[in-house]
Amino acid sequence: MSAVGFLTSLVARYGYLGLALLVGVESFGVPAPGETAIILGAGYAARGQLAVVGVAVTAFVAAVSGDSIAYLIGRTGGRRVVLRYGRFVGLTRERFTRLEAVMNRHGPKIVAAARFVEGLRQFNGFIAGATGMPWRRFVLYNAAGAAAWVAVWVTVGYLAGNHVQAIVADVHRFQWYVLAAAVVGVLATVAWRLTRRRRRS
Repeated sequence: MSAVGFLTSLVARYGYLGLALLVGVESFGVPAPGETAIILGAGYAARGQLAVVGVAVTAFVAAVSGDSIAYLIGRTGGRRVVLRYGRFVGLTRERFTRLEAVMNRHGPKIVAAARFVEGLRQFNGFIAGATGMPWRRFVLYNAAGAAAWVAVWVTVGYLAGNHVQAIVADVHRFQWYVLAAAVVGVLATVAWRLTRRRRRS
């Protein structure tokens, strides 16, 4: 069975529970196609098999809950783990210190926007917790980002109707290209800032 077929059967068979599982574990940090599951759920809602409001609420609650669990893990022991083992994946103490500075300055914006960035979406909560973002601030901006993210993909899936499986296949096919483009964009931005800093110095 293809990945798209597996997702289709999971959401079709278990409905809201399957949707909550996929969105929740992705938000918790496990690589899972949460947005694809939302599109499927909304597509089934367009055909009368689920309620669109139920799909939206389920996805929102699962997203916020998963991120909140990841935040608590990051807050209680994430910093200690990163400082001890981060060097093995390239996250040295110096880099983590710079990450903390970035989160202190732009944390709320990053948390809200992270929902729309593959890779960052999965580790958003852990990073926020490990860098010490206040709980209430995280919950507020995480909920805002989750609401916007769910609204976008529920709308796409609902409007797709009977074409939802074709759209899911396209999303699945191109998501890695989008991730690669995002990585290139981040690296280009970092290089640009380093060049500017060197010129100033």
